[in-house]
Amino acid sequence: MATFDEIYRRLLKKAARGERVGEKDCDMDDLDCLLHPNAYPLVWKVGVCDCPPGRQESCVNGCEFGAIRPDGKEGIAIDPKECVGCCTCVDGCDREKLKASRDVIAALNALQERKGPAYALIAPAFTGQLGEAVTPGKLRTAFKKIGFDGMIEVALFADILTLKEALEFDQNILQESDYQLTSCCCPMWIAMIRKIYHELMPHVPGAVSPMVACGRAIKSLYPDAVTVFVGPCIAKKAEAREQDIADAVDYVLTFQEARDIFEAAQIDPGALPEDDKDHSSRAGRIYARKGGVSEAVKATVNRLNPDRKITVRTQQADGVPACKEMLSALREGKTNANFFEGMGCTGGCVGGPKALINREEGTEQVEAYGARAAYPTPIDNPYVIELLHRMGFDTVESLLEHSDIFTRNFK
Repeated sequence: MATFDEIYRRLLKKAARGERVGEKDCDMDDLDCLLHPNAYPLVWKVGVCDCPPGRQESCVNGCEFGAIRPDGKEGIAIDPKECVGCCTCVDGCDREKLKASRDVIAALNALQERKGPAYALIAPAFTGQLGEAVTPGKLRTAFKKIGFDGMIEVALFADILTLKEALEFDQNILQESDYQLTSCCCPMWIAMIRKIYHELMPHVPGAVSPMVACGRAIKSLYPDAVTVFVGPCIAKKAEAREQDIADAVDYVLTFQEARDIFEAAQIDPGALPEDDKDHSSRAGRIYARKGGVSEAVKATVNRLNPDRKITVRTQQADGVPACKEMLSALREGKTNANFFEGMGCTGGCVGGPKALINREEGTEQVEAYGARAAYPTPIDNPYVIELLHRMGFDTVESLLEHSDIFTRNFK
């Protein structure tokens, strides 16, 4: 009998040929999740967990978010309300009975059935993930070959969110005791604060992530558009499903899923012609590595208000345990920073569980791409100003006013 992964590969080849995959192609009950991934949890169980009880207990205790629970009949169960998509359990499952959610086939079906344009939204961590020869322009050409109308670098919207957070810091941090927690990057960081350190939420400005900002901007211009985010982690799949922001991104693919598509379609992105368009600043491009958000916000605050008396004092943490340690220290008053950045993955997004290169190489690639940017901060970037004007923002300061595109109400 074919395994889950073997059937996935077979169906993916059909979808990559431009053929729709339907229920008749799925000869296992478990495969409905490939057609309708958003109706299922982020982690899929394939078969009954047959590990010894001691190993099951280790899985239960190993989840930082308490999402794994014992289940007498099935071995373990995963609570979809608590799971944030860190993927630790999937990577640690010796029997390969846990699978990360896969949106590939559903996304390719959507490309065939769409009524409007389709855009791939590529995360800032993309550089080098599919090979050193794969430039942004070549990757854009590759996505067009599989049916997308274009590719947009989410770093351009990281620019906008950097500008928003810098403006909020400049407006709200007026005393030495004031502080702000970044809100616009890692969904695991936000989930941690909301679930475990909820009393700190008033210090998190109401901003969407660059992924959501990008998706919403596209849909504001093209309401029938299909938006597909491509990045290094599963947690973005969880974020895309959150009720108050589920209007932005239709599907989330990991870099591994993108590679699967190109391989199934026999496309070598590195051998394709260039198609260059985006103009993000260094600030937006370095979001992908630890410290990138706080460095970007600090540089932008200094650019906005160089004579500011209370300077930006940043502190960063990467990896869930380190983030918890930093937040606990903040709660106990054992820090003197006033801007805190947390990344759920060690190294930042470049260390995501579905990255294709190691985090050290990923960090080097992000740094090099940031160094090639024509503009250091978003306030220097004329393309950011032009985009804001196109979306109805007359001044950069108007980002502080209520905006359905860039603002959310954390609860």
